[in-house]
Amino acid sequence: MTSYANDHLADHGVSAAEPTLFRGWSDLAEAFLSDQVNVAHFLMPMTVWMRYGEQLSSDVNVVAWDHTDGSALTVQSDIESWEDLGGRTVAVPFWYSIHNVILQLGLRDHNLIPRTDSSKEDVTDEEVNLVVMPPPDMPAALDNGSIAGYIVAEPFNAIGELNAGGKILRFTGDIWRQHACCVVTMKEDLVQQQSEWAANVVSGIVDAQQWLRGNRNQAAQLLSSAETGLYPQGPKPINRALTLYDNHESYVESGAIQHPEWQTERIGFYPYPYPSYTKELVRQMNETRVEGETAFLGELDPESVAEDLVAYNPVETALEQVGGPSAFDIQEDNGYRRDETIQF
Repeated sequence: MTSYANDHLADHGVSAAEPTLFRGWSDLAEAFLSDQVNVAHFLMPMTVWMRYGEQLSSDVNVVAWDHTDGSALTVQSDIESWEDLGGRTVAVPFWYSIHNVILQLGLRDHNLIPRTDSSKEDVTDEEVNLVVMPPPDMPAALDNGSIAGYIVAEPFNAIGELNAGGKILRFTGDIWRQHACCVVTMKEDLVQQQSEWAANVVSGIVDAQQWLRGNRNQAAQLLSSAETGLYPQGPKPINRALTLYDNHESYVESGAIQHPEWQTERIGFYPYPYPSYTKELVRQMNETRVEGETAFLGELDPESVAEDLVAYNPVETALEQVGGPSAFDIQEDNGYRRDETIQF
């Protein structure tokens, strides 16, 4: 949205319609698959399902990361630990989401069993009932007590803190260091047949990421209902989501942040889709319970998915145009490869 609002796309010769808001991921997937939109912002695990699941079998390509981290587990004020979620209900935005993956990693680490096939009346104290809920509905559901918590991307965690009496139990980027959340996607034939256009789109997005890193307060105002209205929220929760992290001591004191030495931010921006992340994501998706298609996951080879799902040329070209990884304060040696860190 910043690439549109700030004319970064136009700077690269891309004429773009105003971004279209979809309240749920299923609606966005349907619009993308039917070519109503040709560039979309998807949860990374969704792209695995969309390309390899038998139900859709789409030719989707990931062409860049949109952002890193930027998500959290927000809970009611009486929840002090993961164990307190036992016997309760937690909402996720979609079964195929990094949020569901990390939530279930945390539940297993704390000897809790995720349930995706039950009602809250059926779960024991050793189980947690998981439900899919559109992100805009999550703060209200937390406020009225129908769920004990939710795990989702910003700004809905900030909204939960400000308006729904919620608190952050843990930031997801403090568990899986600098994980991708949402990614830029296009159809494979578009990437191949209109390669210059695809590269220009990614260049506009990379420029927007650079601008966001240095203008977070201004970005909150720009995107909010006070200015462009691309976000329906006012600037306050958006600004909180972009800026408030380890500089807020209570997050460290409460345990929402347990790895301040990682020196990450509440939400980060780096466009390159590390192959190591795609490989580890495929492995973790095989350990994650979902309702729906799962058989295809067991047939996936992580190495092959990293080569097949992601189209690297557009983002590599765009990144080099702005000076390479160092333009994002990343050492050149770590700009195109890394080891994944998952730690509680």
